[in-house]
Amino acid sequence: MTTHYVDITLLPDPEFSRAHLLGALYDRLHLALVSGQHKDIGISFPGYSWHPRTLGDVMRLHGGQERLAAFTQPDWLRGMRDHVRLGSVASAPPDALHRTVRRRQFKTNVERLRRRRMRRKGETWEEAARAIPTTVAHHPQLPFAHLRSHSTGQIYCVFIELGDLQPNGQYGLFSSHGLSDKATVPWF
Repeated sequence: MTTHYVDITLLPDPEFSRAHLLGALYDRLHLALVSGQHKDIGISFPGYSWHPRTLGDVMRLHGGQERLAAFTQPDWLRGMRDHVRLGSVASAPPDALHRTVRRRQFKTNVERLRRRRMRRKGETWEEAARAIPTTVAHHPQLPFAHLRSHSTGQIYCVFIELGDLQPNGQYGLFSSHGLSDKATVPWF
């Protein structure tokens, strides 16, 4: 259960934008969650905002006290230590509301969709362009982080959507991005 939390705060840096640092931090977290198969650690972004569209400068990890204490000990933050301040594990407020923090995926790249159709259906570029018009692209207005795939080297966006506030928490598993459609985290 997500009874505890630890904040990781981005420090100002004249050489890197906050978005760049957040992407690098999130990338490291994703690798640590994948390698340790940690499905009991969720994340939230207390600075989440639609206007301006941002995840803020704090990444909050949620989980049990022992799990978070053990997770923050290994050196998965290597290379980021000068760019972040790692807080202490603390209890979530007992009266906090809860919500899901989930990933939303969109068809944002028409060119990629066309190339995929060409491969799958053996179509020419013109046939794929007729089948997939430019108007198909969705331009989401959700805050996001840029991550790099370690298998392909491609950069991709992880769009973050918040669920409705709920009075009670819902237990469940989190993805390798620390997100879930069902499991909630305390929101404060």
